[in-house]
This record gives sequence, C-alpha cells and structure tokens, in this order.
Amino acid sequence: MTEAQLSRIARWEPELHAYAQVMDTSALEQAKVADEEIAAGRHRGPLHGVPVAVKDLCWVEGVPSRAGTLVHHDFIPDENATVVRRLRQAGAIIIGKTQMTEGAYSDYHPAITPSVNPWNADYWTGISSSGSAVAAAAGLCFGAIASDTGGSIRWPSAANGVTGLKPTWGRVSRHGVFDLAPSLDHIGTIARSAVDAGIILAAIAGADPKDPTAAAQPVPDFASASRGGIGGLRIGLDPRWNSEDVEPQTQAALDDAAVVFSDLGALMVEIKFPDVGQAVSDWVPNCAVEAAAVHARDFAENRNLYGPM
Repeated sequence: MTEAQLSRIARWEPELHAYAQVMDTSALEQAKVADEEIAAGRHRGPLHGVPVAVKDLCWVEGVPSRAGTLVHHDFIPDENATVVRRLRQAGAIIIGKTQMTEGAYSDYHPAITPSVNPWNADYWTGISSSGSAVAAAAGLCFGAIASDTGGSIRWPSAANGVTGLKPTWGRVSRHGVFDLAPSLDHIGTIARSAVDAGIILAAIAGADPKDPTAAAQPVPDFASASRGGIGGLRIGLDPRWNSEDVEPQTQAALDDAAVVFSDLGALMVEIKFPDVGQAVSDWVPNCAVEAAAVHARDFAENRNLYGPM
C-alpha cells in the first residue's frame, strides 16, 4: 500500500505541490516493520500500515522541518512532535510533510510554490494547511495532520472537498509544533471522511507531560459515533447565521443536512448565536501580536529571509 501511495505521489505531486518533502525511503522502512508486526499478530489498530502525512510545522526527527519558511530552512529537529510520535505508536506510516503558508500565516513565501487545488487549478486551496487538504483530496495520503489558528483546517477542507476537524484547544498536544499564535493554535486532522478524521484524532489526542496546555480528559473513541444512531440528538440551528451572506450551494448543503438529520431521528432546535463580528475583529490583532512575539528574534536577525506578508 505504501508503494502504491508513493507511486501516486510521483504521478501527481509535480502538478499539485502538496508536499514540502516526501519521505519515501523512511516510509518504506516503516512499512516493512508494519508488515512484520501485522504478520506476527501484533496489530496496533486501524492506522497500522496506513500512509499519512503531517503538516511541515510538525517536527520529525532527523527531517527538515521548515514550517513554510526560509528562516527555518536548515532546522532539523532531534525529536518528534508528540503528534508524530503518537502516529508512529499507532503504526501509521509517515509518508511526507505537507506544504504550507509561511509560518502558518496567511500567504506562501514567494520562494515556495503554492499547493494547487486538485479539482480545478484556478480554485482556491485555502490557507496554511492547504498542502494537507490537497494531499488528502488527491489521494496522496489517507489523511493528514493540520493546524488551525483562524481557519487553516476549515478553509482548506472546504475548498478541497474533504473533512477537516478543528478540535477543542488543548485536545491535541502542541509539543514539537511551530507556533503561529500559541493561545489560538489548534492541531487537528484532515481526511476524506469524518470516520477517518476521527480515527486519526483518537490516535493523536490526549494529555502530554511535554505540553502543560494539553487537556487531561480521557480520549473517547471518536469514530464510534458513526456506528450508532442519532435518535433524540438535539442539534442547534441558527436560521439567520446559516443564511446571511452564504453561498447558494452551501445553503443548499446545509438545508439538505438538516433534512437528513431530521429523517434519522435528530431534533433540530432553533437557536440564536451571538454576533461573532467582535470576536473576528479581535482575532486579527491578537494573532498578529503573538506571531510577532514568536518571530521577534528571527526577524531581527534575518529579516531578509521573510516574505512580504
């Protein structure tokens, strides 16, 4: 399966630019170990032997981790990010590191070729986790780790037609992950189905002594929700929020989803969300200030290596 995945990457990566680096040699080595373990009856779970990708802001021991920047071009970590370590514990094959915007901010560095939407090269790919979404959508991995500070899982997932899951802040450890704005950064998953996204999240979530902000709550079996009914589930819906300034195709999809949930026994409850306009306005300076603090030393020493954004 890993060989087939690498063959598909070799065919489409030159057009799509989803990866910052394809880890073909180590992926095949990991796959050989997975074969041996599975043959010996030591099955680690649903990710065992499955090729997945990680966003290039996640440290992988001995592999360049550049976070879409030139300023970190020569950084090679001596340990794995917690999410990478947990994926490997689950038996997943780390097949490569996906491309991203500079430092996970809002645009690519001019020296880096942006990822291309596999459905239409003229379409948007979303913000910083665009490489992860493109790789998942094009079948260049079975799922990917991504991050979201202000939409960077949700926008690429919507733009590329895949499932993105931005978990609660702290649900997934940020140890070994480049910061954009630490109080706003979330690590999550992108995959081709909600079940796959849940399986990956279950593998990477949980408390971490290396990250004091990681939530201590037990990690549920997220994927199991797909195997049960939703009779009696209460789902809140704000008709105004779901219709004002919403594209007609999106509106139709939302309406269809409400009908499906109702037919399956869920109770649709009309609610009213607070106005999020102020929260959106506050996010911009808060994210910018934290990003400036993260990059203060590097920017002072290597301003010429930064892109205009």
